[in-house]
Amino acid sequence: MNKVSIRVPATSANCGPGFDALGLACTLYNELTFEITPTRGFQLEVTGEGAEYLKPCGRNLAFASFLRVWNEVTKRERIGLKITMHNRIPMSRGLGSSSSAIVAGIFAGNVLSGNKFTTSELLDIATEIEGHPDNVAPALLGGFTISYMDGRQAHSLRVEPVKPLKFIAVVPERRLPTTLARQAIPQSIPHCDAVYNTSRASLLVGALLSGNYQYLAAGLDDRLHQPYRAHLIPGLKDVFAAAREAGAYNAIISGAGSTVMAYAAIDSDHEGIARAMQEAFLKHGEPCAYHILDLDLDGVKEI
Repeated sequence: MNKVSIRVPATSANCGPGFDALGLACTLYNELTFEITPTRGFQLEVTGEGAEYLKPCGRNLAFASFLRVWNEVTKRERIGLKITMHNRIPMSRGLGSSSSAIVAGIFAGNVLSGNKFTTSELLDIATEIEGHPDNVAPALLGGFTISYMDGRQAHSLRVEPVKPLKFIAVVPERRLPTTLARQAIPQSIPHCDAVYNTSRASLLVGALLSGNYQYLAAGLDDRLHQPYRAHLIPGLKDVFAAAREAGAYNAIISGAGSTVMAYAAIDSDHEGIARAMQEAFLKHGEPCAYHILDLDLDGVKEI
């Protein structure tokens, strides 16, 4: 094989109280084709998100991640590589655009070098590149993932909620770099806030696995990162309130932001929730788009 086309989902990390541990994959996708060419060097064609500034170079995450796997298997056999991307996942908005590029690259590199790595090994490689597994795990595995680190090794438990949910992702035009969002978080927090988050993260997982979704409102609350990032997303509290008043269980900052994601019942007014959140953002001068999404169960896959 010298060519593979793949699809990789957007992801939402943290899921409220599960900072750097919980994540989910959702039905918004980037599609990429990786092709080994007879002419050495990098070629890149991009449509959609990032078309104006993504470049064909070794710093590009899709290229770098592909080569991380390819070079280890082939002992650095030099090749030409062309990547064609159709990107739908917004960049620097907390929907896992970086993780999607990493997972796409390592997955394609593994396929085209003979599938030498297991899924567990691919998770370790992706985590090594990304720095933490909460986004790369659901992009790789699909579903809802609970991840942790054991030394330098990443582990993820993939689960599926017993009842379907809808996820309303409201995406401001304003980008929020992950580095800036991480700088906002203090090095230590009060013990009572740690207890609060432990109880809420446990409640969230329990609600998803039992189907007792009446506990999602409390289970999605957080004191570990969202209060410290609120000033970076104008109108955040009003957007949260608008989501709940329109019928969502609750809303959270997706990843590092700036996207806000509401969790809603399958039979709720999803458009109404989206418009209410959008209007709340607009009152604070934040234009935004929205996506009404389901849980992706496949993760990255060949198409």
